[in-house]
Amino acid sequence: MDLQRTRQILGRGFSLRCPRCGTAPLFRGPFSMYPDCLSCDLRFEREQGYFVGAIYINYAVTAVTAIVGYFALDRFISISLAQQLILWSIYAVFFPLFFFRYSRSLWLTLDYMFNPEIPSDERYSRPRG
Repeated sequence: MDLQRTRQILGRGFSLRCPRCGTAPLFRGPFSMYPDCLSCDLRFEREQGYFVGAIYINYAVTAVTAIVGYFALDRFISISLAQQLILWSIYAVFFPLFFFRYSRSLWLTLDYMFNPEIPSDERYSRPRG
């Protein structure tokens, strides 16, 4: 895969759009995804537990940003340890809720980059009718 195509697919992921076509949104509400792309029929959740990787991404980004933020505040702003713990505890509760959609989109995008072709058997197809 060339660099331009990779940037294009990642851009679609960060804009919460389908990684295949880039036109349809992934989410219908704050926490609910469409089962398939409204434009190209890409199946978003390919199997039970598919988005467990998104949980890892969300956790890792939350932990890394909280740790970096703690050391940055400790270095440049002198606030007490208790204040830091309160601040970063609140952050650790609310940031994952904000980042939820992006972690799912990023997981789907990374999977699409490495596995763009979807098997066409009946367990992946959306029932019509």
